[in-house]
Amino acid sequence: MDKPVLGLAMCGSYCTYSQVFAALPELAARFTLVPILSENAAATDSRFGTAEAHRNTLEAICGRTAITTIGEAEPIGPKKLLDALLIVPCTGNTLAKLAHGIADSTVTLAAKAHLRNGRPVIVAVSTNDGLAAAAPNLGTLLSRKHYYFVPFRQDDPLKKPCSLVADFTRLGDAVAAALEGRQLQPLLLA
Repeated sequence: MDKPVLGLAMCGSYCTYSQVFAALPELAARFTLVPILSENAAATDSRFGTAEAHRNTLEAICGRTAITTIGEAEPIGPKKLLDALLIVPCTGNTLAKLAHGIADSTVTLAAKAHLRNGRPVIVAVSTNDGLAAAAPNLGTLLSRKHYYFVPFRQDDPLKKPCSLVADFTRLGDAVAAALEGRQLQPLLLA
């Protein structure tokens, strides 16, 4: 039996990349992975590594070249290329664009194209303002059809009281639940 095809869209929360990459071999065992990089993820070097090194790691795990442009992302919908789309990590900026229907980046267009088929988009949030400016956008997506979330928590309640981060060890289970049309619980972790 063929494995479900999972789009793996990475945004620019570079501080979480090591955790995301650590979780990907388990995903690769369960799903056929199609890598997608936001423009920032594809081009920005940070104190957490170079864009080239991150891209090479992602493509090696997925076994294919990453989608990095809007033009490359557009066929995802019309050709029904994915069974599910996982946005990991999903920044506050991407949350806002998704909540407001803005499709001006590779990742947001991939989501828009994918959603036209009524298939699940799974969000693994990672944002310093999840309980502040990004909170309304989070709430909007929580109530929107075909959106599911990887369970998340405050990552440092004392030093960063508004910051949220997904539990990247639960990516596979969150995707499997979304493919069944249900939200993995509990959503809010202690």
